[in-house]
Amino acid sequence: MRRFVAAAVVVLLLATACYAADAPKPDKDGFYSLFDGKSLDGWKVGKNAASFKVQDGLIVANGDVAHLFYDGPVKDHNFKNFHLKAEVMTFPKANAGIYFHTQFQEAGWPGIGYEVQVNQTHSDPKKSSGLYGIKDVFEAPAKDNVWYTQEIIVQGKRIITKVDGKTLVDYTEPNDVKGGRKLSSGTFALQAHDPGSKVYFKSVKVKPLED
Repeated sequence: MRRFVAAAVVVLLLATACYAADAPKPDKDGFYSLFDGKSLDGWKVGKNAASFKVQDGLIVANGDVAHLFYDGPVKDHNFKNFHLKAEVMTFPKANAGIYFHTQFQEAGWPGIGYEVQVNQTHSDPKKSSGLYGIKDVFEAPAKDNVWYTQEIIVQGKRIITKVDGKTLVDYTEPNDVKGGRKLSSGTFALQAHDPGSKVYFKSVKVKPLED
């Protein structure tokens, strides 16, 4: 019996060690990478899954309306306060978005969470880094065919968005917000908007912040 217990303890310790070795680790600044540069492991998409692919180390969003939701192990894909950074490149007439505090939805535009716009030259007048339909940006802060850094910071009721270090939105959510467009907690999602729209994401990483 003692040998059995000892063996079970050894197996448990080895399993724990293996889990610890495989567990996501942050970089020196506290950011966890959500994209491995090789696959869509840790991400989930419903209808029109072909609108997303990995090519040359990039996430390519191009095709019919679809949303790629982070479904991986970092914080069990449930974030409340955070600092997100994504490297983004748009092409002419591209449109996309980065959702936060959202949840998986099989099809259609996500009904939960906020969207940060990705658009420099699409006909939609709402441009990159705007909090879509809430605090919009009407002058494109970046150029097509050029990489830019999109940041989203949520702390309590405050939402800040930045492009290449410049603050575009600094919004404090009022206490009486109703419906799905409100701060809560949840995951992130990348948007494919339409077949004529192509957007690259090179890096997506997040630093969880204290509640």
